[in-house]
Amino acid sequence: MSTQSTDRPDEQPEQRPAVELADVCHSFGDLDVLGDVSFSVSPGTVACVVGPNGSGKTTLLRIVADLLEPDAGAISVAGDGGRRVGYLAQQPAFRRQFTVAETVAFYGSLVAERVDVDAILDRVGLSAVAGRRVDALSGGMVRLLGLAQAMVGDPSVLVLDEPANGLDPTMARHLRAVIDDLTADGDAVLLSTHDLHTVDRLADTVLLVDHGELVAAGPPDELLAEADAASLDEAIATLGHGGETAAVSPGLHGGDRP
Repeated sequence: MSTQSTDRPDEQPEQRPAVELADVCHSFGDLDVLGDVSFSVSPGTVACVVGPNGSGKTTLLRIVADLLEPDAGAISVAGDGGRRVGYLAQQPAFRRQFTVAETVAFYGSLVAERVDVDAILDRVGLSAVAGRRVDALSGGMVRLLGLAQAMVGDPSVLVLDEPANGLDPTMARHLRAVIDDLTADGDAVLLSTHDLHTVDRLADTVLLVDHGELVAAGPPDELLAEADAASLDEAIATLGHGGETAAVSPGLHGGDRP
């Protein structure tokens, strides 16, 4: 028997999440780090992972970036069509004797597509130091070089671990502008940060991780309302395990890998 669609002509099919986790768990030996973490990130949006040190944020990002296998649960990234994910580590490291341009070109040689090194460096604000060696860069410039490396291959999902760490205010503003450009192109960005200004400025969704649990998730305004808080800092303190309305999601307790 045939069926007829009831969709109206102007309706669009539901957009598939760029990142989707379901009941993800991970441990290091006897140390439980993540328990039953579930969330999704839509294309063209920014999800900011926040929480205290040792809460499991970096482990979560490394799982999304396919650098760690979860012990349990399901994960889908970029539709799993080749796992096109760019990753910026919390402490990026590059060959010290390479120039900035040589570094990006090296990573470009690892992907099938032609990489426009000049365009990437211009996008992250490093064109003026393209010929400078890595060992002569400031810490903030190294982090921007890490962002350039993460953008090689035009990934549809970028996973950034503390991208604003070590950036001066001008560099931080430029980073936020780059992320705006990426999401305007339809890319999804999942980042961890302790910088609540970055969260206020960029986050479509806030993911609060505490003791390995996802204890709150939603747009910043929803977290403020849920916590009856006047500021995001206050909301995070209230909704976390140390707060009066601490959390709710089932899961394991633990901390990041030492």
